Amino acid sequence: MSLTPPATHRRPRRGRLLAAALAALLVATGGSLALDRFADAADALPAPANKATKALAAARVAERLDRGLVAVPADGGTLVTWRMLGDDPEGVSFKLYRGGKLIEETQKTNYFDTGGNTSSTYEIRATVNGTEGPGEKARVWGSGRLDIPLQKPAGGTTRDGVTYTYSANDTSPGDLDGDGQYELVVKWVPSNATDVANSGTCTGPTVYDAYKLNGKRLWRINLGTNVRSGSHYDSFQVFDYDRDGKAEMAVRTSDGSKDAAGTVIGDRNASHLANNCAVLSGAEFLSVFNGASGRVMDSVPFEPARGSVADWGDTWGNREGRLLSATAYLDGTKPSMVFTRGIYARTALAAYDWNGSDLTRRWKFDSNSSANRGKGYEQQGNHNLAVADVDGDGKDEIMYGAMAVDDNGSGLWTTKLGHGDALHVGDLNPARPGLESFNVHEHKDSAYGFEMHDAKTGQVLWGRKTGTDVGRGICADLTRQYAGAECWSSGGGLYTAAGEKISDGVPAFGGGASYNSVIWWDGDANRELLDHRWSGSARSGYGQVLKYDGDSELSRIWHDQDAKSNNWTKGSPALSADLLGDWREEMIWRNADSTALRLYSTPHPTEYRLPTLMHDPVYRTGVAWQNTGYNQPPQVSYYLGTK
Repeated sequence: MSLTPPATHRRPRRGRLLAAALAALLVATGGSLALDRFADAADALPAPANKATKALAAARVAERLDRGLVAVPADGGTLVTWRMLGDDPEGVSFKLYRGGKLIEETQKTNYFDTGGNTSSTYEIRATVNGTEGPGEKARVWGSGRLDIPLQKPAGGTTRDGVTYTYSANDTSPGDLDGDGQYELVVKWVPSNATDVANSGTCTGPTVYDAYKLNGKRLWRINLGTNVRSGSHYDSFQVFDYDRDGKAEMAVRTSDGSKDAAGTVIGDRNASHLANNCAVLSGAEFLSVFNGASGRVMDSVPFEPARGSVADWGDTWGNREGRLLSATAYLDGTKPSMVFTRGIYARTALAAYDWNGSDLTRRWKFDSNSSANRGKGYEQQGNHNLAVADVDGDGKDEIMYGAMAVDDNGSGLWTTKLGHGDALHVGDLNPARPGLESFNVHEHKDSAYGFEMHDAKTGQVLWGRKTGTDVGRGICADLTRQYAGAECWSSGGGLYTAAGEKISDGVPAFGGGASYNSVIWWDGDANRELLDHRWSGSARSGYGQVLKYDGDSELSRIWHDQDAKSNNWTKGSPALSADLLGDWREEMIWRNADSTALRLYSTPHPTEYRLPTLMHDPVYRTGVAWQNTGYNQPPQVSYYLGTK
């Protein structure tokens, strides 16, 4: 982590990627963004890759980030990595210092230092046109990870006499104070948090903390008991919505929710819990909190509103209580927040803008509206969603399971294949234009248990009928043996991006199939499996990274038995994202008693360089929605993999 802030901060580039420029970019790069690869430090940079990089950075208002210098022990030395920014010029190079002495000049964004040790201090300086920029320093993470101390909230007792304690759960990054470094917003869940279907369970309140990477707590927000705790009740968004260089947090609140200064939202004395502890009525708000202070800045009535519970498909709240959230560039330049309600039957989404003082609703989509009724938009939602510009107009659409909503809030398409548990949207098949979506489906009578469709039109490209509830599925480029991503699911079989079966078996380790998540971790351009080793008897799991080598049985290249997973068998880390260093992804897990988060960065050198993934709009919004519902890994807007 950075020890001292840089002398100056890079200003964000503002602008919009026009459709013509995007078309030219995809022609120049064959529909993908190539990685710069070095056989040695003297290799020249391929120009198209960095031209594409520059265009991607100009597409949206990117975060102002520092170089994210990080150093970790590696086999035989120390691996030092740093960021290439999305708006860096093509000829940018770097000077790396150890203990004040220049040890390397390179165009790469990582260096394996055989002379370093756990007491070394490094400094990185970017060089543009012969001019050396300000430096940023970092010490080696001696243990190979960064432990971030947490302040666990006190537990309590619900009104039905059940005691509860807290554990750290989903985490989302944002530059909350404008220093060019990410802070973390951590969701604390009580031990009696529950799924929406369990209406007869009281829960403790969900709590949110913000932390610097050194463990300094910035604030704490408490949603109160009128917002039940569970993965579908309390998803949150962390993003710089008003473009002032500091991220805000947005979340659904209710009467009794309390900000960091103790300000109570709504009526502090109101209780909306029914006799069985379900919350089927009462005020709901959408609240925006200052990222630096945790103070509430505005609250408006939450949309999509609950209304009559029965309008969502049942009377006990299982269907109306399925809520998701996302961030999308709906006008092509400014981020908007999107909050939703309903996935199994009626489906509704509402988009809001934040200008620094007021929340205003941009649009609302409702499958029950006169414009949408009877068109097949009901029953299509997933336990997750995705955001991307799928039609090439420079504005984002919302992929909501088996349907999509256009940037203006109108329905774009529906496959009518029904609800599912997993969704992946990206350039999964670089052999065809545009983006693809891989989706699994729960309905046993669905025409496809898993399928890939065109993300622009919803046209199914390939799939298989299973006659079963396919609860897990994933797509990622595992090997250069086949073009594009490989896709697999609990419906059986490993497939190419074109739908050709590779094997009947799916990637597995130690007898357990792996399709929870993926990560760019080691030195190649393929993705690894990010999963956990689950113990049913212990009711817990620990983190592991698994490598596909062409055989269904995976090899384990990283694990830590003290890195604990979240969300039951879903095996989620607190967060996986490109938070520091070069373009590879970091992962954050909690320790056993939630007194600390454990942040891990790759110890593997790479011959590739690429700008930070966080300056890619699809990836950055993917990190923002990662905490929503059933967590899914973020994708990028281009094809990142081997061919």
